[in-house]
Amino acid sequence: MPELCVCDALAAYEAAAAVEGRWHLIHTRSRQEKALSETLSAQGIAYFLPLANIARSYAGRRVHVELPLFPGYVFVKGSLEQAYVADRTKRVAGIIQVVDQEKISRELRNLAVALASRVQLDPYPFLRVGVKVSVRCGPLAGLEGIIESRNRRDRLILQVDVLGQATSLEIDGAILDVIE
Repeated sequence: MPELCVCDALAAYEAAAAVEGRWHLIHTRSRQEKALSETLSAQGIAYFLPLANIARSYAGRRVHVELPLFPGYVFVKGSLEQAYVADRTKRVAGIIQVVDQEKISRELRNLAVALASRVQLDPYPFLRVGVKVSVRCGPLAGLEGIIESRNRRDRLILQVDVLGQATSLEIDGAILDVIE
């Protein structure tokens, strides 16, 4: 379970939110979130990168590392030109325009408040009915199926398309990864 880094998340969000402009979602290349955020900071471009402090074991030692809560994404606030400046760093896979600015501001502020409050947050896949998923760990690791419902526990459908038949099981959504 990741323990979240306070790292002044609320102050970081509020500083970025105070900047004139729009929120842009920057999809980074693999493992480039921190490097991009350092580059943005050096160029005076406002951003928000929520980080989780996660314990890892390396060579028998337990080490805490800060990893992005949403791997592959950095939130940038400013003009479209500033988002393009980020794109020119060669660390960006794409720029996603955010249509509902009020909603993203509210969601990011909620996230920053939760981070600053030191509550336990666990990364959780955004699951919808009909999404294809894979089980990440446990005795069912590697199992693939489709989400049927989002009640108390997720109902995973295992299909045999050739037969036109399926079966289902209940599983914790926290151990599922979305297959794109």
